[in-house]
Amino acid sequence: QVQLVESGGGLVQPGGSLRLSCAASGFTFRNFVMRWYRKAPGKEREFVARIDARESSTTYEDFVKGRFTITRDNAKNTVYLQMNDLKPEDTAVYICNAFRDWTIYWGQGTQVTVSS
Repeated sequence: QVQLVESGGGLVQPGGSLRLSCAASGFTFRNFVMRWYRKAPGKEREFVARIDARESSTTYEDFVKGRFTITRDNAKNTVYLQMNDLKPEDTAVYICNAFRDWTIYWGQGTQVTVSS
């Protein structure tokens, strides 16, 4: 059974940091591109960051460049999103995604709220 389970969300003040985790099971994690998306209330789901399967090259959406870092640990079947200098507009449900060829898996998401 394929599972992507996100954790690490919560309430943080502007300027603060959080580290999200996404634990994968039920598929060969090291062969999949891993991505983070987010969904804010009243907005479309948007891409945040991705990390390639083996070479670990990364891509970021402009609004998180320099603040967020995506990494993966293939031994632990886990992808991470380190989020620094958080802003209120970063408030959203953060969802991880595994992608290879025509196969896509989604997690349920973890809520991140940035507020003073």
